Amino acid sequence: MLTTSFPPASELPEEGNNVPAFAARGGFQVFWEQLVMSPARVSLMANGLFVGLLAALHGLKSNLDPSWHFISEYAIGKYGWLMQGAFLALAVANLGTLAAIRDSLKTVAGKIGAGLFLVGTFGTVLAGVCITDPMNTPPEAQTLHGTLHNVGGGLGLLGFIGTLIFSVRLLRDPRWRPARPAVVLATALLILGFLISFVSIAMITAQHNGVFGPDTPVGWPNRIGILSGCAWLAIIAWQAGRLNKHENEGS
Repeated sequence: MLTTSFPPASELPEEGNNVPAFAARGGFQVFWEQLVMSPARVSLMANGLFVGLLAALHGLKSNLDPSWHFISEYAIGKYGWLMQGAFLALAVANLGTLAAIRDSLKTVAGKIGAGLFLVGTFGTVLAGVCITDPMNTPPEAQTLHGTLHNVGGGLGLLGFIGTLIFSVRLLRDPRWRPARPAVVLATALLILGFLISFVSIAMITAQHNGVFGPDTPVGWPNRIGILSGCAWLAIIAWQAGRLNKHENEGS
């Protein structure tokens, strides 16, 4: 008769030495960690997709002069679905960053900021789903989807306030002390971009009674404002990923 003998427990290899990590830590856990990307990485990838699509549309739709056309107009006509997808990618980047810093938002102020940020993110989705009307469309000729697009843009202002609250919370969080210079830089870029965009567009619009053309350079401030928001998302998501990785390695 064949018999099988097993070594005593004392001779079995210790966990973490000769036992493969997949078996020692649990196969499903390792598989899940490798399959699911971190929120910070999702945010960075989605953010990069938005910027990449926006850059591509400047070439694909070169008939739109970027100096005085808003980026929303890329959603009209041919290749418009790329701009819609870009807006949705930006919304994903927002959610990824929010998830990456959620542990720093447990205070009342943090939760208020998260609520405002989510409203702004909903506005980004609305702007992506609802295509804007062409520039200089008379009020009586504006469509429902064009009006909803403008509403989505307005909600983005609440998202801006949410990001400022996030920055304050991160600067006060002891865990973010190593990343404070990066948070200050990201916040400075965000505020500067917002001021350039909001003030410039408001002044140009008032000077020309809301009628846009080649002599109303609102396009560049619009892009500066958008890209400054992307810069904030990228810097915060990158730092969140580094801090989370450092904490995991130290635990």
